[in-house]
Amino acid sequence: MKVFMIGGTGLLGCEAATTLIKRGHQVKSVALPPLPEGAPIPKEMEIIFGDINKKTDDEIEAMLEGSDVFIFAAGVDERVEFPAPVMDYYYKFNIAPLERIFPLCKKAGVKRAVVLGSYFAYLNKIKPEMKLTERNPYMKSRMDQEKVCEDACDENFSACVLELPYIFGTQPGRKPVWTVLIEQIEFMDKWPCTMYPKGGTAMLTCRQVGQVIAGAAENKAGKTGFEAIPIGMYNMKWPEFLDIVFDARGMHGRKILTVAPWMMRIGMGKVVKDYKKRGIDSGMDPMQLPDIMDYDLFIDKKYCLELGVEEDDIKAAITDSIKVSQAAFDGKVKLLEMKGE
Repeated sequence: MKVFMIGGTGLLGCEAATTLIKRGHQVKSVALPPLPEGAPIPKEMEIIFGDINKKTDDEIEAMLEGSDVFIFAAGVDERVEFPAPVMDYYYKFNIAPLERIFPLCKKAGVKRAVVLGSYFAYLNKIKPEMKLTERNPYMKSRMDQEKVCEDACDENFSACVLELPYIFGTQPGRKPVWTVLIEQIEFMDKWPCTMYPKGGTAMLTCRQVGQVIAGAAENKAGKTGFEAIPIGMYNMKWPEFLDIVFDARGMHGRKILTVAPWMMRIGMGKVVKDYKKRGIDSGMDPMQLPDIMDYDLFIDKKYCLELGVEEDDIKAAITDSIKVSQAAFDGKVKLLEMKGE
């Protein structure tokens, strides 16, 4: 099988490329330079450096020629900050590239697309009473992204969106997204305890994401049309997760106090003021985030198992992510930022 990928040198795309190549597939990727120093990017992957958005349709079609599957392993999530209107940026990075490339895929004879999405789309579908897309631009953008994928499907072209949860693991030379978590909790270190919501989240390692992507690309079940698959191998409550985080930060036994949404909302007032001061348009409504984090956003691992995902050490992956994030936060290492490709 021949695969064309956007974002093959990123944390998740690199894992997918490695898995696909080990399984005997050919992978070509367009990616933004520079490469992170020391990253284990497979030498067998053909890399075309450049901005896909600056390529002509003819150039993109030539890249796609002969490919069986297109993988979109790029884009941005809610942790990346933008000025208003934030939806313009979500459209630019997560939606517009698909609207442009899907027709080119069809012209080039590509039969299937795999798109990395978000489990917030899954939450929106199972909790319609929360009206999440009305208050959270990021969630609306992920639903819009899925609609673009669904609309592109026909008798000759299928699309699969992987609704990915929290992901742990690192790529040498690249800054983890979890520096955001350090920024959020560091100010409470001087308190007797850390206060955090009582809910929880689904999660998996970046190695497992590579297996998920490969499994979806191979489509061994032979599914046609559109499908959005909720992804998660491990379900963990926030206090259990923070125990691992604090161990990684050298704060073993740190007391964690769970708080109700109304208490968290009091603290979010400072966040709202900070966003306004810095001109940031948040992709997530700070005043609804407490309700979201109070919920156990858990996912049955059966979907991952169907895609061929194997067990991994999630605690070690979290520990590694936090240690590198803390070092980056402390200015001890200089790393490439995560980017939208």
